[in-house]
Amino acid sequence: MEVTRLGDTFSLSGTLPAVGDQLPKFKVFDQDNNKVKTANLVGKVTLISVVPDLDTPVCTIQTRKFTQQADHYPDARFATISNNSIAEQTGWCAAQGVENVDLLSDEELSFGYEMGLYVPNLGNLARSIWIIDDSGKIVYRQIVKEQTDEPDYLAAIDALEKLVARVDL
Repeated sequence: MEVTRLGDTFSLSGTLPAVGDQLPKFKVFDQDNNKVKTANLVGKVTLISVVPDLDTPVCTIQTRKFTQQADHYPDARFATISNNSIAEQTGWCAAQGVENVDLLSDEELSFGYEMGLYVPNLGNLARSIWIIDDSGKIVYRQIVKEQTDEPDYLAAIDALEKLVARVDL
């Protein structure tokens, strides 16, 4: 698959898993540098928001929008994955005044390669949204074609709502 950035076309590193596939095995790291494996995400409906670089405006908007939605869906997990280092992610949280966000670092690119989301010529992950059910099966995927565009948040939330109940606060 290919994505664009400011109109230039770039190839992804591999084959993307399809809706209906099991989430591939990978490892990322949380803010305490603990290893988080695929198996750690199974067991609860999970929305994975993938951003190319947290230190950019669109990635900040995307991460904030999903973080704001998380309280409305207590039966779901929301995670943001980027290949920023843990230190860069921690610095982003401090600069943005953001707490209670599940940021996962794919600095080693295990997630990027296993999901086929790494963009070698850009050195980052392709902007995308993935929803897995409690068994780890992919039930929704959205790959944003133009990487400087925001994703379709409503489509992702609609897909999430089919799996979990919403709690209005």
